[in-house]
Amino acid sequence: MINISKLYCDQVTPGDWLRYGKKGSGEREDEVVPKNASDRRPIVVWNITRACNLKCVHCYNDSGACKADDEVSTDEAKVVLDDLVQFGVPSVLFSGGEPLMRPDLFELIEYARGQGMRTVISTNGTLITTEKAKQLKQYGVSYVGISLDGIGDINDKFRGVSGAFDRAVNGIKNCQDADVRIGLRLTLTKKNVQDLEGLFGFFESENIERACFYHFVPSGRGGAIADEDLTHAQSREAVETILAKTKLYKQAGKDTDILTVDNHVDGVYLYLKLLEEDAGRAEEVWKLLKWNGGGMYSSGVGIGCIDFHGKVHPDQFWWHYDLGDVRQRPFSQIWMDTSDPLMKGLKQRRQYIKGRCRLCNFFDGCGGSLRVRADLHFGDSWAPDPGCYLTDAEIGLDDDKKAELEHRDEIFQMPD
Repeated sequence: MINISKLYCDQVTPGDWLRYGKKGSGEREDEVVPKNASDRRPIVVWNITRACNLKCVHCYNDSGACKADDEVSTDEAKVVLDDLVQFGVPSVLFSGGEPLMRPDLFELIEYARGQGMRTVISTNGTLITTEKAKQLKQYGVSYVGISLDGIGDINDKFRGVSGAFDRAVNGIKNCQDADVRIGLRLTLTKKNVQDLEGLFGFFESENIERACFYHFVPSGRGGAIADEDLTHAQSREAVETILAKTKLYKQAGKDTDILTVDNHVDGVYLYLKLLEEDAGRAEEVWKLLKWNGGGMYSSGVGIGCIDFHGKVHPDQFWWHYDLGDVRQRPFSQIWMDTSDPLMKGLKQRRQYIKGRCRLCNFFDGCGGSLRVRADLHFGDSWAPDPGCYLTDAEIGLDDDKKAELEHRDEIFQMPD
């Protein structure tokens, strides 16, 4: 995650303690601020059920109306939660499918919280009734991320169900009325990027302070709509809009928590922009980016995934590669087992990265960005991230470096 509010506008936001090692930014008394990003235990995205009431065209795990036959049972899930707590996992994010379709969700939330773990829910919001919102508050859910992909019909076409937008808006209001901390999650595509102004207008009208803009990853059903991914020019333009809007909020005295997700290149782009606007601030931002390490300490290190079959993956987009099964081995053992070649590489990725990413001037702050996107596009986990929209000149890739890449057969044809 690239926290625009923190990096570009110097605001203190929840999670800075974990993301940048900054004390006094939402950590609890019993939580230790990590000294190094590499020391962090993973936030675990747990796709607790396949069942979903929507039919999103870009679903990364092909969820649908029916749950998986082999979903982890309540008792099995509690054993997994015991292990996550002992392993020091700071937070578990219950996702799906639609997590609210799992009957024992609140029982699992209560169990996790009883052991001191933060619980988060990623939901489409359409099932959050007044009563469900009160339960979210009662059971102490730390945060509810509600997914939207545009306003009105744009969202409904992505979600595959008419009226999904209106029901999600009702869910948002029900959470607000129950004093549940929420934020919106949106995946940037060609169909909705033109309406960013409208989306920010929606944030303002609904008094929403937190929004996460996800860069598209063509996994699951998303592979069928890969042509909806933004061009590099559109990515730059979208990031410019997000930066400008966040800055306007700061100037207006509003507290916001605006983030972009799944492309650490955004941090470098922000840094380069700050170099022209405020060199002193840029220096501080670079220190934060280096501490965080970008992709270097994300997939396989600071974030992991358990799917609805009990399989473990390096992140929630890497379902085509299993690291292990929580029914057979504890998550903690699977996560630290570097005999698996992918896990070894992710934990030591500087030794494996190829192409322009390897020679980029800003590798320390970006860390090669999102490895699964390279894997999906090039069939090589260590190839450059095709989502990098920075030019060769911007990353310092001169003729000598290009010659070196050619000599080592590390030339990858990047998309436009």
